[in-house]
Amino acid sequence: MTLDVSALIGAYPFREIPHPDPDTLVHVLDREEIAEAWVGHIPTAFHRDPHCGNRALYQAIATHRGRLHAAAVVRPDWPSWRTELARAMDAGAQAIRAYPTHWGLGPESLPLNELAAACAEQSLPLLLTVRFEDGRQRHRLDVAGDLPAATVRGVARAGTGARIVVVAAGRSFIEETHWGLTPVERSRVWYDTSWIWGPPEDDFAHLMRAIGPERFLYGAGWPLRLAQVTRANLALLPGELAGLQLADASDWKTGI
Repeated sequence: MTLDVSALIGAYPFREIPHPDPDTLVHVLDREEIAEAWVGHIPTAFHRDPHCGNRALYQAIATHRGRLHAAAVVRPDWPSWRTELARAMDAGAQAIRAYPTHWGLGPESLPLNELAAACAEQSLPLLLTVRFEDGRQRHRLDVAGDLPAATVRGVARAGTGARIVVVAAGRSFIEETHWGLTPVERSRVWYDTSWIWGPPEDDFAHLMRAIGPERFLYGAGWPLRLAQVTRANLALLPGELAGLQLADASDWKTGI
């Protein structure tokens, strides 16, 4: 695997997390034999205006250009969001992150669909995060809740042509989304692997059989998830699935 699509840096507001810095992330990528990563900035998900958080992200990863690529946040219901998208392009962002539940945007959100269309125009994938933490661990002040599958289906059905990457989804969410879309709509949606359980539930193997590895991208979710989980799940696949190749987003460059 050459690209991790769900890496993060920055502090999490509800608990301490170890080593949320870009230098440590690069060491983790080396250990896991991952060449590059799309990197999001955790605090920006909780900001009303993402501008300052995006600026902090660009500055933090500047010394690792070529390995760490910004996944900037653009909030489509905020004034001048197209300007923020243009800034992300100028800064070399390779993906755009959006947090609909944190912003109160539902499945029929026109601003979210407008953002997807703008991402499609620039050949930037749109990352939608289901959760940062399991609901059983969540702080009582963290009231955003999980992203509904209906929101992902709504964006996929809008016909914008955007490439949608769903981050931190489990088996039930993935199946509810995938089987609720037409084949054409499914072809524009991918899922990262950071929240899919392996043995003994074997959700990972089930999804590889039922949906196929071409809809899945390598994601570790560091530092909120253990980076070894995906590689372990791949190693523990049963014999008939051994050696399968996940999809690779490393060639999703702006302008393609």
